[in-house]
Amino acid sequence: MAQQIHLEVVTPAGAVVNEDVDIVNAPGYGGDFGVLANHAPFLSTIKIGLLTYETGGDRKSLMISGGFSEVSNNKITFLVESAEEGSQIDVDRAMKAKERAEKRLLQATAQDDNFNQTRAEAALQRALARLKASKVA
Repeated sequence: MAQQIHLEVVTPAGAVVNEDVDIVNAPGYGGDFGVLANHAPFLSTIKIGLLTYETGGDRKSLMISGGFSEVSNNKITFLVESAEEGSQIDVDRAMKAKERAEKRLLQATAQDDNFNQTRAEAALQRALARLKASKVA
């Protein structure tokens, strides 16, 4: 069996994942990154996107939004605003949220409303990440 790294995903509501895994892929602001066992220590900011991890060929996904990650001592910890397991995502609800966000984004852009445009872009990114996570699950 290959070496593993310990993965923790923590939200304000509590721990979402706490297990040993083979590999982790995450959406950092500097670009997506992957982490294996015995990775060099580093810190990264996390953007809205898809976090995937594998254990023994079994692949799981989470939609995560904003936060930080730390790799140290063969452990990777994510402190994120929210995390949703791909298998638990309501696809119809995510599609409706995507459509609403796209509509709001068009309205905000037309009105040159930067505040609402930023909010609509974030909502759209969350909806797209939920849809991706549901397909990987």
